Amino acid sequence: MTMLDAALPENIDVIEIPEIPDGVSEFILLGLPKPLVTGLSRQGIDSPFPIQRATIPDILSGKDVLGRGQTGSGKTLAFGLPMMARIAGRKARPGHPLAVVLVPTRELAMQVTDALEPLGRGLSLRMKTVVGGMSMGRQIEALRRGVEVVVATPGRLTDLIQQGECTLDEVQVSILDEADHMCDLGFFPVVSAILQQTPADSQRLLFSATLDGDVDKLVRRFLTDPVTHSMAPAASSVDTMEHHVLEVHRDDKFPVTAEIANREGRTIIFVRTQHGVDRLCKQFAQVGIKAGGLHGGKRQNQRTRILAEFKEGAINVLVCTDVAARGIHVDNISLVLHVDPPQDHKSYLHRGGRTARAGEKGTVMTLVLPNERRSTDAMTRRAGIKPFRLKATPGHPRLEEIAGARRPSGEPIPVWEPAAPVTKQRQRREGFGGGGGRGPRRFRGSEGEGRPARERSFGDDNRGGERGGDRPSGGYRGGDRPSGGYRGGDRPSGGGYRSERPAGERDSFRGDRPSGGYRGGERREPFRSDRPAEGGYRSEPFRGDRPSGGGYRSEPFRSDRPAGQGEFRGGERRSERSGGGFRGGRGDHSGGSRYGR
Repeated sequence: MTMLDAALPENIDVIEIPEIPDGVSEFILLGLPKPLVTGLSRQGIDSPFPIQRATIPDILSGKDVLGRGQTGSGKTLAFGLPMMARIAGRKARPGHPLAVVLVPTRELAMQVTDALEPLGRGLSLRMKTVVGGMSMGRQIEALRRGVEVVVATPGRLTDLIQQGECTLDEVQVSILDEADHMCDLGFFPVVSAILQQTPADSQRLLFSATLDGDVDKLVRRFLTDPVTHSMAPAASSVDTMEHHVLEVHRDDKFPVTAEIANREGRTIIFVRTQHGVDRLCKQFAQVGIKAGGLHGGKRQNQRTRILAEFKEGAINVLVCTDVAARGIHVDNISLVLHVDPPQDHKSYLHRGGRTARAGEKGTVMTLVLPNERRSTDAMTRRAGIKPFRLKATPGHPRLEEIAGARRPSGEPIPVWEPAAPVTKQRQRREGFGGGGGRGPRRFRGSEGEGRPARERSFGDDNRGGERGGDRPSGGYRGGDRPSGGYRGGDRPSGGGYRSERPAGERDSFRGDRPSGGYRGGERREPFRSDRPAEGGYRSEPFRGDRPSGGGYRSEPFRSDRPAGQGEFRGGERRSERSGGGFRGGRGDHSGGSRYGR
């Protein structure tokens, strides 16, 4: 039994709420200062959620808190409001913040800042988002002026600490949001190193949807006699969430997906890899469905605009990967569709948490191929759910009943993609116009594509595979992920543009997690390693230290090996290894559209 098992209550305590006089906000009775309560009232927030009602008094009293609440339960204000109240009235010295909020992704950091910064202005608190993919120079300028609250991803904060621009010796409150996800991504060593630099007697708050594994180690090591608040049993799904497993044949997968995506209402669709996101968005456009794609390979300004358009209703379909979706907190998402089944039960619960937020109803649907049934059954059992099952085919009447599915028009439309202007500053920052003497470098986004290790993402037919989705398996090589095989996080290293080939799916023999190094983020100079240069146009991703045999390059391939041992001298050649090389004329369109032919 872990410390968490012993601490968490089996039943949820019923909190007695005293009668509130007319005209008095319940937040005042919880002990929050009037400027915060006034700010909440302006936003139409007059009554706290259960987790806020339970945790705010303990945080205000200075206790360490371990909080578990489902996505959409109000965790951000539960830790943010009392944190700001505790540091109010103090001014931070340059480079010495008073509070640090650590989150796993850029999007989540921006969401937390958007929620807290307007309220903090009433207390004259300065706040800064410190993440990769955004200007480090501006972040340094803000720290030098002084900010009371830093909302950060672990990698970028570590960079600034190592550069001497940020020191944590005056931090009064440290907060870990989505702590379980940070540990799942391998952030445990980096988060531990950051917390070690905060004063031992400072307050630590840990919030998460689930609490297990490395989270238990963090609790034992850094929290002192934490008060535990749990708003839901550990492995339960939201009561207002309906779950469906749709068994489909491979040839029916895209038509069924398209009919569900063409429904009314906001829909989030999950696929496994970045290339799968881009491919599915293009397939949707071919049949008349407007969809936005969100993944770590897009520039930060693109990701921000796509998410804003989704919130505002300009697009109703958002296709994304697990990591990119972690920071999506949008109301009125009525359906979550897993085109690629999640890796495990925790990912399933996190993905599903995008819908049925704050007591609203929602539907979660998972498309399952014949070879995925056994693993999906095991995953749903571990998630503690009993889904409805349906053998789905295009036009099945039950799809309309449970999801509002509609046949798309079949009339092609342009692929929706917000275009950001290429400024001179961005050219210098991202390396446009040169690849260190290797010819012009072409980017799809700020980060390179990756290679999935096993089951390919929907619509991804690069036979050699890519070098990862949004969640590679290794550790930190820079950016926001700790040491291991992860190469990038929030800092790009110059991944090149890869051409796209017709959609298709083929099972692979490896595990569900991507194996390759993820190369992304924002570095000021091209990434250098003992591997061949990554710039240039390729028909397929490279593998290892040798070219895969395929792909056109504007200049000859350079490597550290002498000529004759794998040096690519231009033109096209076939690799003797399976899965490598350019294959022209292959007509594998198994994931393609039936509409508009």
